[in-house]
Amino acid sequence: MNAIACIRTLVVDDEPLAREGLRLLLASDPEVSVVGEAGNGPEAVRLIREQRPDLVLLDVQMPELNGFEVLAHLGPGEVPAVIFVTAYDRYALRAFDIHALDYLLKPFRDDRFHDAVGRAKAQIRLARMSDLSQRLMSVLSTYGERDVTPAPTSAPLPTAAPEPWMRRLAIRDTGRVVFLDVDEIEYIEAADYYVQIHAGGKAYLHRETMQSLEARLDPERFMRIHRSAIVNSRRIRELRSEGRRDLVVVLTGGAELRVARSHREKFQHLR
Repeated sequence: MNAIACIRTLVVDDEPLAREGLRLLLASDPEVSVVGEAGNGPEAVRLIREQRPDLVLLDVQMPELNGFEVLAHLGPGEVPAVIFVTAYDRYALRAFDIHALDYLLKPFRDDRFHDAVGRAKAQIRLARMSDLSQRLMSVLSTYGERDVTPAPTSAPLPTAAPEPWMRRLAIRDTGRVVFLDVDEIEYIEAADYYVQIHAGGKAYLHRETMQSLEARLDPERFMRIHRSAIVNSRRIRELRSEGRRDLVVVLTGGAELRVARSHREKFQHLR
């Protein structure tokens, strides 16, 4: 196996059978190497520090330290990419708040598992490329400006800064957890202490206030058009004027939403 391509992975679960099942699933992926297993929180912290894995499959409820406490015991440079694997759906929102790559709810299908690992591998490779570019520039800079002069038109190197805005949303829905990429969301409506999220022709009731959810969404992509409505600007198909002062947003799914007068200035550059 190519050492550069290898994704060093640690399996953490207090159930031996669960660890064995994860190992068997990972064994079919030639790009993944399991570098260790842990059955409790303190052991997980020790192995993460010793092995420096790229990826950790992490259970939530474990003896002595739970999954979140394991991560809290690590320093900023010690935290690997994390996929939570658990039987409990109530921790999903907290998992994404700490930028977990995915949240697998037991029992899960094999294809769901491999999809999560595939996304993790892509993220890890991207981070490696960014780190390599930064180290290369650091080496080149030691030669001095007379020896190495960057071209004036060269593009800035990518950084590994974390994305500040939410990318995925976990929604509880009748005994299951539905995961939505924010790109799938068409619009959001307020419903008392809940919000109704419209995506892919379906509507999901999510327990969160409009104000709280808006603070986690990218303002360059999501626009408040009314005190009780937010739209995904990439899903706007048409702007229609009705009368002298009324403006209606028509979305790709066919929904038509009226824009409050206090928010009309946001659309002036689009008209």
